[in-house]
Amino acid sequence: MRRYGKHTDEDDIRARPNRKGNRPRSNIRPKHEDAAEGLVITVDRGRLTCLVEDRVVLAMKARELGRKAAVVGDRVALVGDLSGKKDTLARIVRIEPRTSVLRRTADDDDPYERVVVANADQLAIVTALADPEPRPRLIDRCLVAAYDGGLTPLLVLTKSDLASPTNSWRCTGRWVSRMS
Repeated sequence: MRRYGKHTDEDDIRARPNRKGNRPRSNIRPKHEDAAEGLVITVDRGRLTCLVEDRVVLAMKARELGRKAAVVGDRVALVGDLSGKKDTLARIVRIEPRTSVLRRTADDDDPYERVVVANADQLAIVTALADPEPRPRLIDRCLVAAYDGGLTPLLVLTKSDLASPTNSWRCTGRWVSRMS
């Protein structure tokens, strides 16, 4: 047996209202062509500090981005209050494609990689030649992470005046800088 009879028109059927009022349900999202470009400089518990032109703006991620996280170095598109005044909040509506990414894993058992920084050009690896002794395997891991992420590594060796001249540890790379 039909619920509305056999001769019903579309206007006769009662539309079920949505839970947010009388707004029509739609998956059409705004394009935000007028959004301002910014650079994420800090991330703190869901609040992102962005540099927009010469102003520092506090922002939060828009819901439409979902679980996609913005990290330090990301170029983003912002809408809302971009004045940078106290107690104002802008909204990040788009994350631009990244040119380079430095990643880390939390643990050997953790299958997920976490992005540390995006769109960086260079990674400085700073280590002492003496007091404490350099850790070559840590330096190797940092170099691998830099090359894997598309970054140019720079090895900075400090305390060269404290290192013994007979120290067998030496670098043969071309991106080495000795500091005292």
